[in-house]
Amino acid sequence: MPPTTPRPNTTPTNAPRAGYLPWLAVTAIAYGLTHHIGFGLAWLGTIGDTRWADWADLITPYAVLLPAAAALRAGGAAPRTWILYLLGAITYVEGHGIHLAANSVANVHPSGIAHLWDEYIGHYLWYGGLTLVFIALALTLARRPPAHGPIPALLALITGITFTTNALEGQTAAVSIAITAAFTAWGWTTRHHLGRLLIIAFAPALIMLIAYGIWQGGFPEPTELGWI
Repeated sequence: MPPTTPRPNTTPTNAPRAGYLPWLAVTAIAYGLTHHIGFGLAWLGTIGDTRWADWADLITPYAVLLPAAAALRAGGAAPRTWILYLLGAITYVEGHGIHLAANSVANVHPSGIAHLWDEYIGHYLWYGGLTLVFIALALTLARRPPAHGPIPALLALITGITFTTNALEGQTAAVSIAITAAFTAWGWTTRHHLGRLLIIAFAPALIMLIAYGIWQGGFPEPTELGWI
């Protein structure tokens, strides 16, 4: 019997492995935690004229953007995708800084100008930058092999819920409906790959935003309704 000839390795030596999955998980966890930090740590109270939650919120850009960058690197992101990520990261940091400063000032001295910079300019820049970061991640990872098990689905759902609560409390619900619809459609086209997580994250978010708008006849902030 002739010796078996070894089959050649058809996997490219520079093909990215699934090392991006842990970093993607860390990004989702950090996003879910830090984007609820004002509510979650409100019980800590104040230090002088500021809230402890405001000081803790300083970690948010680091906690979200650094693992997202690590996921892109592990996934072998293309140079043009890195440009998109950097644009999103810069916008995210600028928007978060505007929001944090204006919100902290408004807690002590409420004013129309503080409300403008916090609720509108800050939030639109912050969440707009986040959307660009999500697009960069989807461009890089959506067509990778699917992730199995309950944990990836749970983290995707947490991401969608966080996106929904941010949109409602951040006065960006209308544009967020368009964003969640686009990500849901993207997830459908990549449903046989890792992109299926986009459906788990953003289809429920889309449904919740539309249902909330119909129910309330608009998009009042949950805090205005006394829910938070």
